[in-house]
Amino acid sequence: MLAIKNNLMAENASRAVATTYDALAKSVERLSSGLRINGAADDAAGLAVRDVLRADIQVLRQGARNAQDGISMLQTGEGALAVVDELLVRMKELAEQAATESYTVDQLAIMNDEFQAMMEEIDRIAAATTFNGVELLSDAAATVHIHFGTSNTANDALDVTLVDATTAVTGLNLVGMTITDSTTAQASLAALDLAIGVNAGNRASFGYAMNRLDHTISVINIQAENLVAAESRISDVDVASEMSTLTRNQVLAQAGIAMLAQANAMPQLALMLLQ
Repeated sequence: MLAIKNNLMAENASRAVATTYDALAKSVERLSSGLRINGAADDAAGLAVRDVLRADIQVLRQGARNAQDGISMLQTGEGALAVVDELLVRMKELAEQAATESYTVDQLAIMNDEFQAMMEEIDRIAAATTFNGVELLSDAAATVHIHFGTSNTANDALDVTLVDATTAVTGLNLVGMTITDSTTAQASLAALDLAIGVNAGNRASFGYAMNRLDHTISVINIQAENLVAAESRISDVDVASEMSTLTRNQVLAQAGIAMLAQANAMPQLALMLLQ
């Protein structure tokens, strides 16, 4: 029907252009942000899943850093124990040297002075070796809780037992020992054998924990990588597909505007009949 008051064709074309422009705006938003989901209205369920995945990814990455910090802590302690091992070996060498009776009293006194200085150094190292304020070698009853998972279960953490490397602890009880004569030197040899064995066991315990944490980091990184892939599939925009949609909507918008112009010209036909 040819009418003047209501231009139904123009109304229809205007509505179609508005719808197309809304779609264009959505495509531009997605392409400029790189995200398919920019708000809850885009995909409410997908947004909820994405936020959970993002939280898990960040927690896993922090857990990997926690495990790496744990390895650094254990490396600090194990490095100090390596120095203690060197001291114990030197002390055993001195004890072996003093066990023979071919040295003078003065020479034995010099050996004993070095022997005693090394015992003091072992205690100093045990007391001074710390990591971020945690004393690593002075309390065998202490543990350090290293958390690296997304929950609060035993499978998401590792409790590392620290060691006591002081000379006063059982197995390293060298207090009062001397090498001032052959008898005391020979007695020290047996104690030093035990001390070296205990120190090796302490180093091994740190090594076991470092290996476990190293494998844990590998697993965590794999988990985080796969969660990132899942989050990307849910949240990221498919650029190729969205560009196709954008191009289609651009063509529709151009066609809609052209038809709107034609529809607005239709009332002019009615005016021609009135002339």
